[in-house]
Amino acid sequence: MAGGGAAPPPKQEELQPHPVRDQLPSVSYCITSPPPWPEAIILGFQHYIVMLGTSVIIPSALVPQMGGGNEEKARVIQTLLFVAGINTLCQSFFGTRLPAVMGASYTIVTPTISIILAGRYSNQTDPHEKFLRTMRGTQGALIIASTIQIILGFSGLWRNVVRLLSPLSAVPLIALTGFGLYELGFPGVAKCVEIGLPEVILMLIFSQYLPHAIHVAKPVFDRFSVIFTIAIVWLYAYILTVSGAYKNARTKTQVHCRVDRSGLIGGASWISVPYPFQWGAPTFDAGESFAMMMAAFVALVESTGTFIAVSRYASATMIPPSVLGRGIGWQGIGTLLGAFFGTASGTAVSVENAGLLALTHVGSRRVVQISAGFMIFFSVLGKFGAIFASIPMPIFAALYCIFFAYVGACGVSFLQFCNLNSFRTKFILGFSLFMGLSVPQYFNEYTSVAGFGPVHTGARWFNDMINVPFSSKPFVAALVAFFLDNTIHRGDGAVRRDRGYHWWDKFRSFKTDSRSEEFYSLPFNLNKFFPSV
Repeated sequence: MAGGGAAPPPKQEELQPHPVRDQLPSVSYCITSPPPWPEAIILGFQHYIVMLGTSVIIPSALVPQMGGGNEEKARVIQTLLFVAGINTLCQSFFGTRLPAVMGASYTIVTPTISIILAGRYSNQTDPHEKFLRTMRGTQGALIIASTIQIILGFSGLWRNVVRLLSPLSAVPLIALTGFGLYELGFPGVAKCVEIGLPEVILMLIFSQYLPHAIHVAKPVFDRFSVIFTIAIVWLYAYILTVSGAYKNARTKTQVHCRVDRSGLIGGASWISVPYPFQWGAPTFDAGESFAMMMAAFVALVESTGTFIAVSRYASATMIPPSVLGRGIGWQGIGTLLGAFFGTASGTAVSVENAGLLALTHVGSRRVVQISAGFMIFFSVLGKFGAIFASIPMPIFAALYCIFFAYVGACGVSFLQFCNLNSFRTKFILGFSLFMGLSVPQYFNEYTSVAGFGPVHTGARWFNDMINVPFSSKPFVAALVAFFLDNTIHRGDGAVRRDRGYHWWDKFRSFKTDSRSEEFYSLPFNLNKFFPSV
């Protein structure tokens, strides 16, 4: 053998590319196979902890601007959790049937802030009264906005749109649903780097290195890494707080780093059951409703991407378009429920919980249903729920670095169905991803400098209708990719193969693949009454 240590020539099978898979292999528990009860309960609790981040961030940003104090903030968070629990159960039983956690939506924040800043509330002197009136305004707008999701979902219109989705046009949508949230990752960690960074490092060690270094009969470290690492870092943050490390720090640092600055434990009541219209009767404004409808449409597009990622990580087959439409309809019902109860935010699929499915390798439906039980339980027992909700935000931001990355990677993985040696594929993929990052960058940069978006007319609602969709990275990327993919040389047979369209043919109708029945059929024989097409 020449050269002494030269490697033997590769065998023929080693030169074959990796086979394409309809379902993700090496998932420990797929959508229909629940883990043993003790494990399922701990995993469900882990999902509850992960979804707390968004459930606390959004009310903490909005409620003080609305005029509310700690008590109102705690109540809004409790209500949000309560509604999220109900929505998650509805989605897993009657919607897509996927293990998707339905949480709050970031997209709805911009039109909500516009409602807060509306002229008709500015003359209100009593902050509590201002809070109630603004909340009723958001409720009215969200009630109207939910109709767009309900109609598009249940009428079959969205199903017809999704039928035209190919693996190629799905890649930018799903990739930026995860990667597009990069602003919530390291910038959040850096707000208190001595807590955030240890959490990132510990998550890496527990989830990636320890399982290979220490051989245990069952996967423990990676599967429960969120609970292990949060416990360690939270304790460390508590010690830093008690020892007076932040005594003379800036107020901002104290808010992010200290474990006793959220004001939630004091503001929460021991037991309270949220009920519809707890803040009073909703008020309606046509312009605000239009702006909110646009935001609800953007949230629907983003959730479509997350649903597909969840189906992949649950080791299910691609969602049939009719099932996805059903899920979007139930998302609309979720937005409507949130509007009735007064959560000040819409409903969307939680991206971080989709990433958690990947980290744990558990895509079981039962686990997510148990997590919904935790949401409802802790929202009623306010004080206990508030303890977990007061975990410092940089810890959640550290988790997001891993979970959002997993969802983005899921999007990229759909390229296995496409021909990457085709110039058409390269153009559509590159251009849509680039514009999906570049257009929102312009809109967001303009807004942060000027204080208002590039579209700036006298009608605030009209501005929102243009500025909100073009500030959403997955929305812009999906719009560009979907349009190009369905218009450039579409009729060509070779192009159909290049874009991977033929791989999803058997999932375009509910009946053509027997696995669709297994994963997505409704419980209690409801398929007889609500057939999927």
